[in-house]
Amino acid sequence: MKAAIFVEPGKMEIREVPKPTIQEPGDAIIRIVRTCVCGSDLWWYRGILHHDHNAQVGHEAIGIVESVGSSVKDIKSGDFVIAPFTHGCGKCAACKAGFDGNCPYYKVGSAEQYQAEFLRYPQADWALVKVPGKPQDYTSDMLNNFLTLADVMATGYHSARTAEVKEGDTVVVMGDGAVGLCGIISAKLRHAKRIIAMSKHPDRQKLAKEFGATDIVPERGDDAVKKVMELTDMGADAVLECVGTKLSIDTALKVARPGAVVGRVGIAQKPVMDTNDLFFNNTGLRGGIAAVTTYDKKILLDAVLSNQIDPGKVFTKEFDLEHIQEAYEAMDKREAIKSLIVISDK
Repeated sequence: MKAAIFVEPGKMEIREVPKPTIQEPGDAIIRIVRTCVCGSDLWWYRGILHHDHNAQVGHEAIGIVESVGSSVKDIKSGDFVIAPFTHGCGKCAACKAGFDGNCPYYKVGSAEQYQAEFLRYPQADWALVKVPGKPQDYTSDMLNNFLTLADVMATGYHSARTAEVKEGDTVVVMGDGAVGLCGIISAKLRHAKRIIAMSKHPDRQKLAKEFGATDIVPERGDDAVKKVMELTDMGADAVLECVGTKLSIDTALKVARPGAVVGRVGIAQKPVMDTNDLFFNNTGLRGGIAAVTTYDKKILLDAVLSNQIDPGKVFTKEFDLEHIQEAYEAMDKREAIKSLIVISDK
């Protein structure tokens, strides 16, 4: 089969590799319909974080189940599924508590091979999310909506959930990438009254407004903090941190009103944090790996199917697998908010 390979920073290739096979009783083999490039992929693409060279990559996809292992009962060959980047078992304490992204029976990242024609998916029986019907039953836009539920929409929702966004809140969203934009959708879905998007890019500002942002703050650093304080009563009730840089995290903490919670889902680029600011402002800090399957099954899939949300609009450029290099370049150069990769729609 064909698969995307990370050669070295700045260089992707498509190579012929062995098609995956069932290795464990809980596995499923999925024929990929659509996949995409994630903002987190750019960290190793740019050489900022380590990734093994000459390795397969990708962690978001939708597809058709081709075969399943002997212990898989609820998922069957022919099912149309969302393949989350998480692989919860559905039985452990973490999964039962609604934090399947922290399931101890699967190491997140150990099967990041979704940018390919086929995928082996561990712990498939509970973690895969079945979509009614077949891909050909849906429009291209709706397929894009489903694809966001593999990661980016669920991660945006996780930032809102962990920040404890509730009806009537004023929310600040740090980051105007796909996760930040999905954070805006999530804040609106949880009935926030005011949503302040921190964005300096006109195309992303426009989409932020479409998704529910009531205010746009293009400033950065101290100027951004000053602007938010002018717009709010002592700061935001909840802050969604969807970037992970030192500046973004620092700003997030400063725009939180006393007693607010920061929901942090941006992959942190600073390993150490001074928690004194949290203490003296009574600020809560939560977040981490999204509970993708839990959110999809309980909230997000129904929200998509009922046309409450339209997160697939974060895909602003489309490629085929053969043009994987261009897909990464488009995001690296900010020519695309998120790069869609269409493999097959049948």
